[in-house]
Amino acid sequence: MIHSLSLLRLLCRLAAPALALWLSSFLPAAAQLPLNSTLPAGQATPASAAASAGLSSAGSPESAPASSPGALSPFGNEAGGWGLPADSLFTLADLLTLVGENHPVARQAGLLPERARQEVRQARGLLDPTAASKFYRKEFGGKDYWNLWDNTLRLPLWYGPDVKLGYERNVGPRISEQDATPAAGLTYLGLSLPLGQGLLMDERRAAVRSAQALQGLAEAERLAALNKLLLAAAKDYWNWTLAHQRRQLLQGNFQLADVRYRAVRERVRQGDLAAIDSVEALTELQNRRAQLLQAEVDWQNATLVLSNYLWDPQQRPRELPASARPQLLPTESAWQALAALPLEELVTQARQQHPDLLKARAKIGQLEVERRLAQNKLLPKLSVDYNLLLNGRPGQTEWDYGPAPIYQNNYKLGVSFAYPLLLRQERSKLQITRLKLQEATLGLTQTSREIGTALRTTANDQQGLQQQLLVQQQVVANAERLRAGEQIRFENGESSVFLLNSREATLLSARLKLAELQAKYAQTQATLRWAAGQAPGAQ
Repeated sequence: MIHSLSLLRLLCRLAAPALALWLSSFLPAAAQLPLNSTLPAGQATPASAAASAGLSSAGSPESAPASSPGALSPFGNEAGGWGLPADSLFTLADLLTLVGENHPVARQAGLLPERARQEVRQARGLLDPTAASKFYRKEFGGKDYWNLWDNTLRLPLWYGPDVKLGYERNVGPRISEQDATPAAGLTYLGLSLPLGQGLLMDERRAAVRSAQALQGLAEAERLAALNKLLLAAAKDYWNWTLAHQRRQLLQGNFQLADVRYRAVRERVRQGDLAAIDSVEALTELQNRRAQLLQAEVDWQNATLVLSNYLWDPQQRPRELPASARPQLLPTESAWQALAALPLEELVTQARQQHPDLLKARAKIGQLEVERRLAQNKLLPKLSVDYNLLLNGRPGQTEWDYGPAPIYQNNYKLGVSFAYPLLLRQERSKLQITRLKLQEATLGLTQTSREIGTALRTTANDQQGLQQQLLVQQQVVANAERLRAGEQIRFENGESSVFLLNSREATLLSARLKLAELQAKYAQTQATLRWAAGQAPGAQ
């Protein structure tokens, strides 16, 4: 009996460091565990045992040797020192900053407003002044007929009229009197004024107004693309953090099983336990080893997925260092924190600034311009042209033409009129535009309703996760008490390896579930901001 108690003490002493190491990764103070009281003088503490075994104080393996203070990860520092130091904390804010500045999709989205500005500039080009010059000469059969020379500077005005300034010189022995000008030529200053179609709206103004509406559409598309990219990056970051947390949990679990297997094997050699107990301990060790290997693969894959978001300013892809560590999952203070804005205010804000609604409103603005243009096409084409004629070249004109004023004696006046009798094309165009406008308005109403519903649904998910986290936290606390009690029973010889393993498996499952809920809560927070039309930010 004394021999059995000594072996039990030996088993407890061997298992205590690994057990404390496992618990220290997830409890605020591992020193509160009863197992620590069994450590004899001179026994290595969990931290020192972890250091000697190549583990960090959190129970994770040292994936790389300690680097020098100036060492940088594969990010590099050739791009202005933006690299991530090796074995450093890589937060969500760091990721979102790099994504917003360097990711190709973010840069593509940044090009949309500039392209829209250039389209507005292109549309304004329809109002640019135009200079034109024409010269014709006719000579046939050795005889001169005429020389025709016409120079015009046309200045379109925003409200429809065109101002013209020109110089015309048509001379020759066989020129018609209708085209003939004085030998010094004629300078004319004219105005072309539409009185029907084109007075309130024309193609030039419609093109500018449509391009300006598309400028708002481009900004909304930029925000939508950027917010979607940041949301995907935030979700993958929390998946990466969850994979890191799961690996740490399974790592500590494996270390504890390894220590217990060695202790049970020693007791079997001394004849205190049956050989089947060592088989059970070995089987549990192998199961935990398999789980740890899968967790390592998941961690590596999550790191690769997160690396897809990393680019340097020169648009070269970068890899996340294996030694980079994520920030902690949301704690209880984050679960119970009050929302920055009430839900209804968030819904109101979303209906004002959500990119999908901004795009719909910009499209409606563009269709409204098309409707005004189509409605203006129903008016008749009535245009008045007036040219004031002056003898001589510009700057050398002669104003004295006799007793009558120059605006009554020296001018050229023209009136043009045209009107389709049935207006089938114009009326159809107007009706089609009205239908498109009605369709876009109904789509805006439906989109607004869907955004409000999605926002409320996400808020409900967040509230539900808050309650689940509180319950799961209690489940973890109860599982810890059960495992601690089973450990005491095992030390007193009242329990078995199988029961202790079962308690540890239950505790591990509860902690994994808690970590999954924490990661899901963080992702839901990012989704809530995205549903409100905002960029997902750091928690």
